[in-house]
Formats: sequence, C-alpha cells, structure tokens
Amino acid sequence: MVSTPDQPGDQDGRSPAKAEYSKARRYSLLILFCLAQFVDTFNISALYPAIPTLAVALGMSTAESTWIMSAYSLTFAAFLLISGRISDVYSSKYAFIIGTASLGIISLGAGFLNSKIPLIVLRALYGIAGSLTIPSALALIVAVFPEPLEQSRAIGAFGGCAAIGNVLGFIIGGIFSQFASWHWVFWFVTLISLPVAGLCLLLIPDQPRRPIDDLPRWTRFKRLDIVGVGILTAALILFIFAVISGSTNGWATVIVLVPLFISVAMLVCFFFYETRIPIERAAIPPYTWFYPNFSVVFGASLLPFFWWAVISLVFTNLWQGVYHRSPISTAIHLIPSSVAAFFASFTGPLSRHISPKWLILLGQLLIIAASLLLAFADGADKYWRLDFPGFALGSAGAQLIYTHTNVAIFRTTPPSMAGTVGAIYNGALQLGSAVGLASITSIENSVNARHGGPDSYAGVSAAYWFVFATACVEMGAILLWYDVQAERMQDGKEKDGGAVSTAYVEKASC
Repeated sequence: MVSTPDQPGDQDGRSPAKAEYSKARRYSLLILFCLAQFVDTFNISALYPAIPTLAVALGMSTAESTWIMSAYSLTFAAFLLISGRISDVYSSKYAFIIGTASLGIISLGAGFLNSKIPLIVLRALYGIAGSLTIPSALALIVAVFPEPLEQSRAIGAFGGCAAIGNVLGFIIGGIFSQFASWHWVFWFVTLISLPVAGLCLLLIPDQPRRPIDDLPRWTRFKRLDIVGVGILTAALILFIFAVISGSTNGWATVIVLVPLFISVAMLVCFFFYETRIPIERAAIPPYTWFYPNFSVVFGASLLPFFWWAVISLVFTNLWQGVYHRSPISTAIHLIPSSVAAFFASFTGPLSRHISPKWLILLGQLLIIAASLLLAFADGADKYWRLDFPGFALGSAGAQLIYTHTNVAIFRTTPPSMAGTVGAIYNGALQLGSAVGLASITSIENSVNARHGGPDSYAGVSAAYWFVFATACVEMGAILLWYDVQAERMQDGKEKDGGAVSTAYVEKASC
C-alpha cells in the first residue's frame, strides 16, 4: 500500500489557505495569466509563416530551420518539471514574474540577431523562460479561483487564449514577414511580456505562509529534487533530440539511436530513483500516477498540441511551398482552426454537468473525422469542401481535449501539487507537439521520396492517416480506463471537505 504524506500546505488533505482577492483583482490577474498563455502559443505559430523568410535571410537549411521551432519545444518540455517544483516549493508569484520578464528580455535580444546559431541558442533559452510561466500561472489560477465552477471557467479561458495566440500568431507573423521584418515577431513578445511582468509584481499578493516556508533553506532546496529532475530533464532532452534528428537524418543512424537508448535508460533510472527517496522530496512522487484517471488523462493530453503542430506545419509547407501562396494567405486560411478552438474553450463549465470523459471522447472523435477529411484534400480547390471543415472540426476537438484534460487532471490532484501537476501536464502537451512534428516530418519525407517527390500530396495524406490512427488509440484508452465512478466519488468527497485523492491512491495501490 502506498500512502501520501502531507504535502506542503496541504495538511489533513485540505487545500492551503487562500489569499483574499477582490473580483476586479481576480479577473485582472486572469487576463494577465491568459496573456502568458497567449505568448506561449504565439511564440510557435508566429514563426511558421516567418520561417521561409528567416531561413533565406540567415542562410539556413531545412534541418537548421526546423531547430528554430524545435529548440523552444525541447527546452520548454525539459524544464517544465523543475519549474513546477520551484512554483510549489518556493513561490508561484515570483516564478511567473521571473519567467515572463525573462521572455521579454530574451525576445528583445533575439530581434537584433542576424546569425543562425545565436538565434537557435536564444530560442532554447526562450523555452526555459517559458517553462517558468505556465505551471506557475496554473498554480496561481487554482489559488485565485478555488471554487470548482469558477476554476473550470478560468482554466477554459486560459486554454482559449492558446487558440487566440495560435490564430493571431499566424496573422501577425504573416504581416510582419510580408510587410516589415521577421525581427518584429520577437519584439512583439517583448511588448507584451515586460508590461505583464510589471503588472503582476503589483497585483499578485504574497502567498499566505505555508508550513514548508518554515523549513530550513537546505531542506526546502532538497525538495526541488535536483538529482531526479536533472536525470529526467537530460532524458527528455535526449529523447526529443533523437526524435527530431530522426526526421532529418534518418532513424537508423548513430545520432538517433544512441541518444534514444540512453534516454530510455535514464527514464528507468529516474522512476527507480523516485521510489528510493523520501516521498516529500520526490519531483514526481510514485503515488501521483495512482490518482484517479491521472495516467490516462496524461496520455490523452499528448494529442491537442500534436494536432495543432501537424496542421500548422503541413499546411504552411503545402500552401506556401507547393501552391506558392503568400504568408498572409496561409494565415487567413488557417483562421477556421483557431476560431473553432476559441469557441470550444468556453465549454469548461460543462464538466460540472457532464463527465470530462465524454467531452474528451467527443474531442477525439472530431479529430478522427477531421483527419479523414484532410487525408483527401489534395488540391487548393478542395479547401472549402475538405480543409475548411477539417480544420474547424479537428481544432474544436483538440480544444475540447485540452480544456477537459486540464480540468480533469487538476480535479484529481491536491492544490498543493498544482505547480508540479501543471508542469507534468504541459510537459505532455509539448512532448506531443515535439514528437508529433518529428514523426509526421519523417513520414511525409519517406512517403514523398517513394511516391511523387516533395510536391506530391501522398506524404501529407500519410501524415493525416497517422494522426487518425493516434486519435483512435487514445480514444480506446479513454473508453477503457477513464473511471467515471472514481470521479464521482471525488466530487462527493470535495463537497464534504474530505481528502479523496489520498484514499483513492491507497485503494489503487493495495
């Protein structure tokens, strides 16, 4: 039997004391947190229409330009866990402010660069700064909106800003690329991030004192689990590097196989190490995976960013590279994707009446339908018949999955773990994006090499069939392993002020 000891600030299974916030302050803070989410997705989508111009300006090959996108996702995913631990052990407020301010400063410097290697390095640092913002923002949202219905709405709005960032990123990136300079893609982030950091310094009050704050500094530092997080971070970096390299260098190469095997070995070492140290010091305590539905929700969260990464990359390459359309034309034709996602983000409150299981399944079904449509959209003349409904259906589905896996994973875990859980969840999102990009690039290149060359639609079609198969597998996992009864038990216990999560973990681990 595995039992969970008291977490920092979570005595007797209850949530930590929450600071009092006026309504105006709460919603002002939500807007600022949503801007951080906006910047996170803008950082990726705005570069898609800018990449062709940027690559020419800096003399970059296709593989090198891929690293402009991948460097951010790699470091963002790899450093999320340590960022979540910093948020939980120290201060969500200062983790968020430091991360947001760092994004602004790094973006300012990136905008002045005209050399490819320094730009790739700054994109990697960009990801580290970004990894500080999202787990801390989610932890602060949980603290600012402790009431379940308001919390669901706030998390839904937070997710909706990802959709807004995605569509505006394409449009703004296209405008900058066509009428100004790709440098403004970075400077625009500075114009948002630095004011947000300054306002948060004024508006976010210091958190109420917690039991962990009275511990000696060295004891608190040990709770960051630097050794464990270091092993996991290195494993993720090697794994994502191997997957990304496989799409450009071929899978049966030393540069892919060696880091891939080392990363798997390090992941095994990490999980073994976490079982050998005191639970309160573990970055991912072993019992975390036994919270009701945690593991299956983690798996489902791999799909949303995977979907958006696939359609963004595939359609941009097709529309600009094969059909020779402008960056702005590409952005405009992708608008249905983000508009559908934006409206789907308002479904957060539905989880109070309908189990997230059925909403996640609906999202997966929509992605399956969209993948079928897009697999046959082999011409610009088929945009309105196939691409348009495919983008709308698939992105509405991805947003449903994003919103309700978000709600489900925070519903099942204690508030004291919000930063760590936010890190694990967002790590899954970014992992899905990075692995998805590498996988479909590899599939597209290999299929096109055998069937018609780079201008053929065969590779694009194969990429969408891969998405179709992935969504079917994840749909089966949710149907089989998402336990609605455990969710109802938890909701009942929350109303009574009980600590269901610990009880469920003990039951699951017996």
